[in-house]
Amino acid sequence: MALIRYNPWQELNAHLSHINGLLGDTRVPSARFEKGFIKVPAAELQETDDAIHLKLELPGLEAKDLDIQVTQDAVRVFGERKSQTQTENNGTTKSEFYYGKFQRVIPLSARIQNTNVTADYKDGILNLTLPKSEQEKNKVVKVNLEIPTA
Repeated sequence: MALIRYNPWQELNAHLSHINGLLGDTRVPSARFEKGFIKVPAAELQETDDAIHLKLELPGLEAKDLDIQVTQDAVRVFGERKSQTQTENNGTTKSEFYYGKFQRVIPLSARIQNTNVTADYKDGILNLTLPKSEQEKNKVVKVNLEIPTA
């Protein structure tokens, strides 16, 4: 029987590696197993009393390569980054760019008026303004208290 020296840091490092993998990974499994993983665009949500503002980071894409669908409770963004391969004689190309199709579904915290959504796409940033439905807006109602007379 061989003796193995116990290293308390080894277990901690394994846990930290697993947590970093969960938090730092912005990829989702693809439908095509041979491709592995697909990178999804980063998103930023800001909610106000009247609307939800959604920003998506989509560098290197043109507006024609995007398909945006908005329902009352979610936003779906489909896109494709097409490869621009260059052939050179006696040269090699190494690339970390992702080329291919992607999809991102973002659930919304409030129901919106999906017929009044506005979009702006500039410098690789997609800005969507999603106005909330009238039922979802925070309405302030003044309550009058009547003081009983004695």
